[in-house]
Amino acid sequence: MNTLEWILLSTFTMSLFSFVGVFTLVLKEDLLKKIILPLVSLSAGALLGGAFLHMIPEAVEAMGNSQSLWLWVIAGFSMFFLMEQFIHWHHCHRTPHEHKTPVTYLILIADGLHNFIGGLAIAGAFLVDVRVGIVTWLACAAHEIPQEFGDFGVLVHGGWSKKKALWFNFLSGLTMMIGALIAYYFSGSYDISFLLPFAAGNFIYIAASDLIPEVKHSQNIKTNIIHFASFLAGVALIFAVRIIFE
Repeated sequence: MNTLEWILLSTFTMSLFSFVGVFTLVLKEDLLKKIILPLVSLSAGALLGGAFLHMIPEAVEAMGNSQSLWLWVIAGFSMFFLMEQFIHWHHCHRTPHEHKTPVTYLILIADGLHNFIGGLAIAGAFLVDVRVGIVTWLACAAHEIPQEFGDFGVLVHGGWSKKKALWFNFLSGLTMMIGALIAYYFSGSYDISFLLPFAAGNFIYIAASDLIPEVKHSQNIKTNIIHFASFLAGVALIFAVRIIFE
């Protein structure tokens, strides 16, 4: 496949992950509680692994170990900090009955913007190297599954029908393809290698500010061990893929 085909396939597949929310209707509440937070821990590890073990090293190769590279990492981190401060967006990785304050349309708008930026990141990675794109996609995918559980729960708890929640969640996911196509279009005229460190900053913020706080407050030693093991598994997954592709 050529680069554009990789970009379109990866971002459309990511959009399809919006339908995993339907499993909240099939799985028992107790089982959901048991699997969601370990998945959150896994995604935190995958995102940090993707940022530090793959994206930043590749960005250094493409841009050199320059001050501008690290400024783009900070810019990516700051962008998501800005989103949470002014849009009051924060993904909730909980079961449907644990959502106390549904903000349905705000969640969709913020999630659409989040996916749009994710599309820029994935396209930027594939444009540098298909292998970098695959690792970036894997890190995003690990995050997307528990996120979609939470988003679907917010929409249903906010009074939306299950069918409407699923389809609007999918439409929000399609903004990832829009971001990816914009990145691909401009890559012919501009150097967009800055998207790699920018996306790495996004990943670091999401993992450190959005995901890890969800799992760090348990006072149960067994639960803490499971969460930490899941986190390490996420890092190991990305590390293994990097070794395979070298």
